[in-house]
Amino acid sequence: MGIWILNAAVASGEGLRHVLVEGKQIESILNAGGAAPEVAGHTVIDAAGKLLTPGLIDMHVHLREPGFEHKETIATGTRSAARGGFTTIACMPNTRPVIDTVETVKYVLDKAETEGIVRVLPYGCITKNELGRELTDFDALKEAGVIGYTDDGVGVQSAQMMKDAMAKAASIGMPIIAHCEDNTLVEGAAFSEGEFVRKHGLKGIPNESEAIHVGRDILLAEATGVHYHVCHVSTEQSVRLIRHAKQFGIKVTAEVCPHHLLLSDEDIPGMDANWKMNPPLRTPRDVQACIEGLVDGTIDIVVTDHAPHSEEEKARGVQLAPFGIVGFETAFPLLYTKFVATGQWTLEFLVDKMTKLPADVFGLPWGKLEVGGIADLTLIDLENEKEVNPEEFASKGRNTPFTGWKLKGWPTMTMVEGQVVWSE
Repeated sequence: MGIWILNAAVASGEGLRHVLVEGKQIESILNAGGAAPEVAGHTVIDAAGKLLTPGLIDMHVHLREPGFEHKETIATGTRSAARGGFTTIACMPNTRPVIDTVETVKYVLDKAETEGIVRVLPYGCITKNELGRELTDFDALKEAGVIGYTDDGVGVQSAQMMKDAMAKAASIGMPIIAHCEDNTLVEGAAFSEGEFVRKHGLKGIPNESEAIHVGRDILLAEATGVHYHVCHVSTEQSVRLIRHAKQFGIKVTAEVCPHHLLLSDEDIPGMDANWKMNPPLRTPRDVQACIEGLVDGTIDIVVTDHAPHSEEEKARGVQLAPFGIVGFETAFPLLYTKFVATGQWTLEFLVDKMTKLPADVFGLPWGKLEVGGIADLTLIDLENEKEVNPEEFASKGRNTPFTGWKLKGWPTMTMVEGQVVWSE
């Protein structure tokens, strides 16, 4: 017995479809204008014109487990991801302990298998304990199941260490995923250099703190031939450097978060730590550069950088509160409402940036709505408008600057390998 999803819209806008899921695969896709399919003996889901997409893919998330279970767990994080329409998520290794050993990789994968409801792909650390002093065992981590190496949360400060890491990763066909931040330029600052810090007399984080590492790493990637992926791009300078690198054929890819496409430092309402994130919100010029970079392909994909913290931690004030906001449950509605519903982007463009292209960038077998493909599917209601209410999040984190925003494009069902893991 399979599952028929009837009368589903698709991102290309080419009419409604009937989709048959058998086991873990998509067995059949029919035009809804033809003869009605034989549904006897099957489970039937009437999409009633809602959008059916491949399951969304998020290649940059924080699940906090092990070590920070008061912020999030693999169980709560994957439930939150499912509510956001995500079926595959890649978790960052800055947990406690960090994911720098085979044992920790196994712990995360085992937890995801027993307690998670969507697919979890772990990254391994570039350096032991993310201290930037000694490389981890790349071969052993690859064999254990990591999909790449990153010290996300901190930048690798030593150029020699980064070059050694890239050379090793290239030799075994693995990517380096870089958090780009020069520590000497950011200490003691919570927000970006711009209007907000000038108004409040604060120290700011300059754009160069990110772009210096982007430029350095592009040159190192050219020298080593590694696939180099830039985390959460936020500055005009970074976009410019990545665009230049791609023109020269250097193997660089990049990601951007919804908040860096929607908000600038001029939107920050006051000393509210729910607006404190890393990278920080930049100037309107940087926001425009990130949008243009995504549209022209300089930036390849959208990620959330889902970063939950407890309400107590975020209540410490902007200087002491940790960086980060949650992102799973608002990502698609934010981008759909801002860019697709207003006619700036096509629906197909947005869906590709959150499904097919992340899979392409990282060589993953998911992200496509096609016969024979894995039945990772997301159903989305493009018409229903509702307010962002953090109290309704499945995540433990409530830390978002988008409370009260009225959005359309809310996921209503998420299916992983033919199993409905969440439904409204």
